[in-house]
Amino acid sequence: MRQTLVALAAGLLFGAGLLLSRMVDPAKVLGFLDIAGHWDPSLAFVMGGGVIVAAAGFALGKRLGKPLAGGHFPLLRRSGITPRLAGGAAIFGIGWGLAGLCLGRAITALSLDPLAIWPFVVAMFVGIWIVRGLDAARQSQPPALSTPAVQNRR
Repeated sequence: MRQTLVALAAGLLFGAGLLLSRMVDPAKVLGFLDIAGHWDPSLAFVMGGGVIVAAAGFALGKRLGKPLAGGHFPLLRRSGITPRLAGGAAIFGIGWGLAGLCLGRAITALSLDPLAIWPFVVAMFVGIWIVRGLDAARQSQPPALSTPAVQNRR
């Protein structure tokens, strides 16, 4: 129960920050990306503030060793840039640039203008469902066959 309350509080704080900074408005993001037109640099300050808060959170997490609400901090199993990571980042960036929305902002924006945002949210969740299905299909495939001759050459 404590973990749920902490997650709820963190989500509400995140959403409030998006609302306060007006980052739920797609025009705000598109104004930041329009460097040749009427550029709006305010998003850079919001991102910079987010980086500072995240860095402080990571530093605090290292000092604590475990979350205040119990459990453990999840560890990344991989490091480095993979084709999947680069592809996902590219798709995210293209979508963000075209629509001015991403996951957290879209869900927060539902509270302000649900009729305008719901098509994006539905499309986003369909995309998530497709990727999860592709991942499950890829993981259920048997490993590639290797012969002893191939193994000996390694």
